[in-house]
Amino acid sequence: MILAHENASDNTAQDTDAEHQAFREEARSWIDQNAPKHLKSHLETSVFGKINTGDENPLAACKAWQRKKAEAGWAALMWPKEYGGRGATPMESIIWSQEEGVYSELTYPFVIGTGMCGPTMIAYATEEQKKRYLPKLASGEEVWCQLFSEPGSGSDLAGLRTKAVKDGDDWVINGQKIWTSEAHHSDYGILITRTDPTVAKHKGLTMFFVDMRSEGVDVRPIKQINGGSSFNEVYFENVRIPDTQRLGEVGDGWNVSLTTLMNERMAIGGIIATGVPEMIDLIQDLLVDNGKAIERSDVRARLAEYYTKATGLKNAGVRSINLVAKGGIPGPENSIGKLVAGELMQDLAKYVMDLQGFAALIDDPDIAVGNSRFQAMLMRSPAVRIEGGTDQILRNIISERVLGLPAEMRADKGLAFNEIPTGNS
Repeated sequence: MILAHENASDNTAQDTDAEHQAFREEARSWIDQNAPKHLKSHLETSVFGKINTGDENPLAACKAWQRKKAEAGWAALMWPKEYGGRGATPMESIIWSQEEGVYSELTYPFVIGTGMCGPTMIAYATEEQKKRYLPKLASGEEVWCQLFSEPGSGSDLAGLRTKAVKDGDDWVINGQKIWTSEAHHSDYGILITRTDPTVAKHKGLTMFFVDMRSEGVDVRPIKQINGGSSFNEVYFENVRIPDTQRLGEVGDGWNVSLTTLMNERMAIGGIIATGVPEMIDLIQDLLVDNGKAIERSDVRARLAEYYTKATGLKNAGVRSINLVAKGGIPGPENSIGKLVAGELMQDLAKYVMDLQGFAALIDDPDIAVGNSRFQAMLMRSPAVRIEGGTDQILRNIISERVLGLPAEMRADKGLAFNEIPTGNS
């Protein structure tokens, strides 16, 4: 996913006290003096799912910007300073994201690390491990991925079959993960495994972090419909992980994973580019029925609907950030943001392409209407509605854990994992 950005100047009026205004001015000044301005025109034409850095290597450009931010204390803002953060407040984090604007596109390879893996390490790693790994994660020197989904257990994460068997002071890992974003660029990953198949499926899991260059780790990029390969298959064949790299207690991996998943939905829901700003730009000049699209009442009504949802998502994100700042952890309500954002982006992309008519068939950014942003958005949107939990799973979470409705019936409830019927049994 490509990060959504706003016009920073539109947000200055929101600063109601001198401290926030001073922080905004400091951030704006630093960005003006340090941002890679030679990349701005390219970044502004990035399409959903791909970072445009011109002739410059995208990963190298992203790492350079992340490193520069970290050196000045602008990376992973809300993390403690000793782990590479700034100890910033939620409002300061929001102000920074507004001011970073289009350059936030360059943070894409680090979203999983800073938004999901980092919080899990902060919660469960040893103090020595935190000081070793977190600063390099925040600075982009080391990229992290999340090794959760498997071919037979994507939405049903607790049904995973990747095994970890204790051998002395090590664990031996065998299995397969899939749809692992950025695994091909990653140095480390957090890995959930099954360590006890004789208990209920949620009880026999254990979490680790793993060096992605370990012997026996095989990463294979998956070609996507949009031409990119940000997802990967990852195979583990007799991979040895020391017990010191275990996160949480043996058998408590499900609870550890909830920390990751709740942070994931907050991170993903807050950065999905819904397409509303791009739609506003496009319909100003797009000709339909011998007039501009913006002049049609039905188009304005649809835009108002999309804008209202996008604004709600923004406000919900602010609320979640404030909850975390008060010592809480992201809750199940963050599933709402991810669910709404995914549906909104896909629906908006379809609608705008309908407005374009036959012109929507052209997907060359150099000649297509709107630089083919909506074509790219539409091709990437099915993945958005799967990654981080499918729509169906998110609705279950919302109904059961937010609204308190009765839990869905489960045929495997109370059964040991190795007693659950499968298609092969």
